Amino acid sequence: MAKSRDTFDKKEKEKLRQKKKQEKQQKKDDRKSNTAKVTDFENMIAYVDEFGNITSTPPDPSKKRVFDADTIEIGVSKHAEPIPGENLRKGKVTFFNGSKGYGFIKDEVSQESIFVHINKCIDPIQENDKVTFETEKSPKGLSAVDVKLFKAP
Repeated sequence: MAKSRDTFDKKEKEKLRQKKKQEKQQKKDDRKSNTAKVTDFENMIAYVDEFGNITSTPPDPSKKRVFDADTIEIGVSKHAEPIPGENLRKGKVTFFNGSKGYGFIKDEVSQESIFVHINKCIDPIQENDKVTFETEKSPKGLSAVDVKLFKAP
């Protein structure tokens, strides 16, 4: 007679597989029987209170606040258009390359270096000239516009 090829380990693994299969089937049956309770719409609703917390109770209508949509600012706040000449700055040309058409002005007040292009100059400028100018935002930072030679009174 030949020995059975089913060893103890094989039998134990088969028992575990059958047990898992039964547990899986039991869970499946439980889910099907509890479907009516879980899918009730009222049980799925959640509310957000005035503090932003999620609750199961609906909000109190007496605590409702009304807002004017026109007063809500999204993004950058609205600014009034600047008056020309209002933000006139003084500075000294620290570097200017006439052949390439650009240079830098050092502001007297903030001591920051501001880019200037020859197209934004009203008067011809050179290094060490004292100038008055306005600034505008460019993609790479501040740049000087309306650059004029400073004339002392």
